[in-house]
Amino acid sequence: MSGLTVHAATVGVFVPMLQQLDKMLEKAEAFAAAKKIDAGVIEGLRLAPDMFALSRQVQLTCDFAKNGAYRLAGIDPPKVPDDEKTLADLRGRVARTLALLEAVTPEKLAGTEQRHITVPLRTRTLEIDGLPYIQRWTLPNFFFHLTTVYALLRQAGVELGKQDFLGGV
Repeated sequence: MSGLTVHAATVGVFVPMLQQLDKMLEKAEAFAAAKKIDAGVIEGLRLAPDMFALSRQVQLTCDFAKNGAYRLAGIDPPKVPDDEKTLADLRGRVARTLALLEAVTPEKLAGTEQRHITVPLRTRTLEIDGLPYIQRWTLPNFFFHLTTVYALLRQAGVELGKQDFLGGV
């Protein structure tokens, strides 16, 4: 077996975790229906008043996966509108992200740990090479937002456990 590849460290991580995110959102849909929770309530949950709501946390989880992989491949990330309102819409966002990640093949990511990455941010531009981009930007942000979704759903009462987060490991 060869060494760890950029594809394995990114897309190979994003895909199964996004699949788990979809399953968590599916459980949240069932929970909301069983408890007769109005649409928008779960989607609007926050851990603190100054944090993004669950819907934005899902969008950002998807964005860090998609944008991270595409930038590493040297491809402009597709723009995706942030217009999801329901849990079903958010599940659609996850499905679309998974489809977009299929286009980022191992060949497109070969050797990109050295690629210079430029990320436009709100107040600055991040200039970073591929490996630190993966290690210190993309993966930490992806898992931060994914974990926040998990915590919000647990806090709301959705029956989730560690295996719902990790999947079949």
